[in-house]
Amino acid sequence: MTPGTSPFTALRTTLAIRRSAREGRRQLERELASYDTPAARAELDAILGRYSADETHEVQAILSQQAAARLAGAAR
Repeated sequence: MTPGTSPFTALRTTLAIRRSAREGRRQLERELASYDTPAARAELDAILGRYSADETHEVQAILSQQAAARLAGAAR
């Protein structure tokens, strides 16, 4: 909190930042879900391979969650 900022203003700002981050992650999840064929996934893996694990950890985590969800859906 900066000097002169009320606790309520700081809270509203924090909540707005979190809301924006959640929406950004949902958008990224939707975009990554569009890579749904083996060829598209291979292309995405090639792109991600150009970057370090630190730079791609969020994308890799989302892809792992989506793969697990697909496997769980296929097992039903």
